[in-house]
Amino acid sequence: MLKGKPDKSRLPSRHVTEGPARAPHRSYYYAMGLTEGEIAQPFVGVATCWNEAAPCNIALSRQAQAVKLGVKAASGTPREFTTITVTDGIAMGHEGMRSSLASREAIADTVELTMRGHGYDALVGLAGCDKSLPGMMMAMVRLNVPSVFIYGGSILPGKVPAGSDVPEDFATRDLTVQDMFEAVGRHQNGTLSDAALAILERSACPSAGACGGQFTANTMACVSEAIGLALMNSSGAPAPYESRDQYATASGDAVMHLLEQDIRARDVVTRKSLENAARVVACTGGSTNAGLHLPAIAHEAGIDFTLQDVCEIFRDTPYFVDLKPGGQFVAKDLYDAGGIPVVMKELRRAGLIHEDCMTASGRAIGEELDRVDRSPDGRVIHPVDTPITKTGGVVGLTGNLAPEGAIVKVAGMAAEEQSFTGPARVFESEEEAFEAVKSRAYEEGEVLVIRNEGPAGGPGMREMLATTAALSGQGMGKKVALITDGRFSGATRGFCVGHVGPEAAQGGPIALVADGDVITLDAVKGEISVDIAEDEMERRRAAWSGARPTNYASGALWKYAQLVGATYLGAVTHPGAREETHVYMDL
Repeated sequence: MLKGKPDKSRLPSRHVTEGPARAPHRSYYYAMGLTEGEIAQPFVGVATCWNEAAPCNIALSRQAQAVKLGVKAASGTPREFTTITVTDGIAMGHEGMRSSLASREAIADTVELTMRGHGYDALVGLAGCDKSLPGMMMAMVRLNVPSVFIYGGSILPGKVPAGSDVPEDFATRDLTVQDMFEAVGRHQNGTLSDAALAILERSACPSAGACGGQFTANTMACVSEAIGLALMNSSGAPAPYESRDQYATASGDAVMHLLEQDIRARDVVTRKSLENAARVVACTGGSTNAGLHLPAIAHEAGIDFTLQDVCEIFRDTPYFVDLKPGGQFVAKDLYDAGGIPVVMKELRRAGLIHEDCMTASGRAIGEELDRVDRSPDGRVIHPVDTPITKTGGVVGLTGNLAPEGAIVKVAGMAAEEQSFTGPARVFESEEEAFEAVKSRAYEEGEVLVIRNEGPAGGPGMREMLATTAALSGQGMGKKVALITDGRFSGATRGFCVGHVGPEAAQGGPIALVADGDVITLDAVKGEISVDIAEDEMERRRAAWSGARPTNYASGALWKYAQLVGATYLGAVTHPGAREETHVYMDL
């Protein structure tokens, strides 16, 4: 693509490749087999979260090689590097989950440090699991380099072998890891045998790729397209599909075009593109974690976009894509039905998309949607004017129990299920709650309150999937409600309210709730309140003994707890673009 000797006079890689003083640096590149011509070209970081922790990430190394082919073909020099992931499905239900949200910051930080340290000019980032997607996108926006994101792809749906001795509802459905967590609840309840559980655990996850429903990974993959950082339709193909390599090669080529045109990440990620992304989360019934990650990505661009802003968009966006956990279908089904391009085309038809936003292709989103010739299938993707429900699959709540807001996923819930009033049963940690659920030490009609699980108080803002899935497995998912200053998995079902802020460790009202206090949750009105008089609330606040001590007095989680900010602002750990005094690309 580039003609003649590239002009690197304004690119970061000039600091490591140009002039006599950089002879030592160039000697390192010759040691790795680069030619003089390759050293003279722009350097493109190809960052992956490849590891052997989980199937989400196992295919990323292969896809990175395809990205490098695209960069090379467009006269760039790719430099591959890796960063960490913490995979929630493995970390779930034990102390490991404290590392999950903190890993988002570590991913963004390590990608930033690698790019800065080596003077790379552009970035293609590949990610496969929950926090690695927003972490990679945060790094792109923080660095403000020409950037293209590519998702590693979803897992194929699981199927039990024909004739297996498992309950019929498991035998006839497409399985995801959500079914395994709910199977544990049924096993604990005595309604699923050891043999059936063994069959299910061998069948639920049949391939490489991230969890198959519209859980956090697939939600944020959809965000990557809607926000413009990924090529259209690149997030949909399952991880084992060879077409993923074609999207990867195209992404490597695309980043070189962006570099040539000096289109940077913050040209793509704007207030309007964040709103487009929130629309897609809402209409697909996406994970509540998007209410945490979108504000964090915005923070990297210096844009005010809080949980409340996200929820305002959710409130007036129809829910018309029928995906698990609230619906019937998985990511592969969405891809087969035309994917996010068809979804966004329907949003445009309703006047709900900003068409002038730039994308990774160098074209505006409106231009991209003009190229889409498919229509809703009426099965996975419904027409926007005949939606599943008229409001989004995720709803924001505020009230005297959550002055800074909270969030609940209502996709798949009937209208009469979207309000709940009951007495509180308070637990000081997820472990306490899970033990109570296992032993059935709770009552129908109660609101289970799990506190001290916020970003600082946990530390780490753990997800509560093990507890909620156990409730569902016991048949109690619709008979109790649950609120927490922690998070819920994108796979969570039932009336489960997360992100309650301020968190208990900061003295939020959730710290002052006692057993028996009557709590009202109303997703239609957007209310979360507790029936405590203000003077009684003040008396309890005066008597509050402060944040509960944790076991994390040193190390990464201690550092995270010291730095992390409010949930409604994205639980970020640094001042963001508003305070920066330089832009990396312009150094």
